[in-house]
Amino acid sequence: MRTILSRRDALKAAGVGALSLSMGSLGGRSGRVRAQEPQAGDAPLPYEHAPLPYDYDALEPQISEEILRIHHGRHHAGYVSGLNATLAGLEKARAEEDYSDIRALSRDLSFNCAGHVLHVLYWESMTPGGSPLPGGDFQDAVESNFGSFQGLTAQFAAASVNVEANGWGLLGYEPLGRRLLVLQVENHQKLTTWGLMPLMTCDVWEHAYYLQYQHRRAEYVERFMELVDWAAVAERYEKASA
Repeated sequence: MRTILSRRDALKAAGVGALSLSMGSLGGRSGRVRAQEPQAGDAPLPYEHAPLPYDYDALEPQISEEILRIHHGRHHAGYVSGLNATLAGLEKARAEEDYSDIRALSRDLSFNCAGHVLHVLYWESMTPGGSPLPGGDFQDAVESNFGSFQGLTAQFAAASVNVEANGWGLLGYEPLGRRLLVLQVENHQKLTTWGLMPLMTCDVWEHAYYLQYQHRRAEYVERFMELVDWAAVAERYEKASA
């Protein structure tokens, strides 16, 4: 039988709204201002490097203040500035009708935009002390897709630890199959799947942990799992699957 997608489902499956989900639905539990839903005709906004939703020392001892200051203040900020610079470069290319650098600009756009989005989600995936898995639809989805909460956490940790070189562990909602998936993301934009709505990320670039854990990525991931804000993850799942 042929499946007919509603316009809303089609937009979600195509990835439209994934960015607004990642950005706009974040911050509800941390007191940050939510992004407005985009309206037809709205002018695009510049990307901003927002403050963390907690103090730099709030995730100690699992993640040190020094790491957070460098990671958020330099690395994440670099992706935001790189993203806005790339958009300016594309605007100039259109104005001058000169697309000789389009390959590099397109690559930089994907890399920096993905880096920014994943970092925003990374900060919002954690809370001081962590939070337990709430009941309800998200728990049901976890058990249906992974067998148990332990099945999810074990697969997510293994995927994060074993990302080749630099990248991310990612939990997302895939709307066509209506299922949760754990992915390994290389760099910021490779090995992703279209339409997947990210719910939680673990940064395993070396700058996220090396000052504190050196080569012990597995130990860092274990400590990250102690900080996961499962209530916030569940809230994002509710929005993605509605």
